[in-house]
Amino acid sequence: MLQRVLAGINVYQDSNVLVGYEKADDAGVYRLDDERALVQTVDFFTPVVDDPFTYGQIAAANSLSDIYAMGGVPHFALSIVGFPSDSLEEEVLHKILRGGTEKMNEAQVAVIGGHSVQDPQVKFGYCVTGLVNPQKMYTNSTAKAGDILLLTKPLGTGIIATGIKFKKTPSDIGKRAIRWMLRLNAEAVDRMGKFRVHSVTDITGYGLVGHAYEMAQASGKTLFLNAGKVPVMEGTEELARKGMLPEGIESNRRYVGTAISWNGIPSLRQKILLDPQTSGGLLISLHKEDGKTLAEELEAEGFLGQQVGHVADLGPTYIQVE
Repeated sequence: MLQRVLAGINVYQDSNVLVGYEKADDAGVYRLDDERALVQTVDFFTPVVDDPFTYGQIAAANSLSDIYAMGGVPHFALSIVGFPSDSLEEEVLHKILRGGTEKMNEAQVAVIGGHSVQDPQVKFGYCVTGLVNPQKMYTNSTAKAGDILLLTKPLGTGIIATGIKFKKTPSDIGKRAIRWMLRLNAEAVDRMGKFRVHSVTDITGYGLVGHAYEMAQASGKTLFLNAGKVPVMEGTEELARKGMLPEGIESNRRYVGTAISWNGIPSLRQKILLDPQTSGGLLISLHKEDGKTLAEELEAEGFLGQQVGHVADLGPTYIQVE
């Protein structure tokens, strides 16, 4: 929808804008000098878990992820709050903010202010600002034919969170998903610096397929995804069979439209690949000779280093699911 709404709007052209919204990248980048650029992003959403403190932590981790995906280092943040003060106690908001601040402290990011509004639905997140070297930043537009694709976290948070909302997700399944959502992508990015990484994006609201589509379109390539090799959180398939499907799945299907060839992949697996993620992993496009070593280093840090596909010259569609 945003692409249609923004069409025809004239935006001031500044030569220091290195990354804008044109290619649906993870964050905006503004050059300060030859070695420094500001990298900035904003994200907020409604609760995905019942506990306010944990929700605040997850929202912070999710907001930070876009900075890491660009290869940047986050430095400060502004909170964004929508809160129904007429129906919920202030203690709930206190716990949300305390959870968010704790995660920002872990990332060594200063929370320097924010903005709140009265809202019938709780919403929380951050605008995060960091620094990146323009010569070393990652974008979603530079995947190269012959690259392999690694994914650092399993899919399933949207389906599992929907199950939590309707009291259908078993406690142990929910706890494992929360641990993944709380995991900062900073350590993964630290491991990537010495490898021939060409393109990166984090997997959030558009799901694996949606963000892969953005990478493919921005790079002018076709991304092949091996559906059977995509890691999925325990319990996700069972919850999906029970109908615990977030509305974002069909929104993501419409977003990708005819740019994808499913090649007979079963409907259930399609829905998981379209599942909107919260604080998801990184999709990394890198030189195939570096894949095994980077995967091993990611796994040593507690991430996944699962090869989920490869990049090829542009074919009939941007995404081919095999």
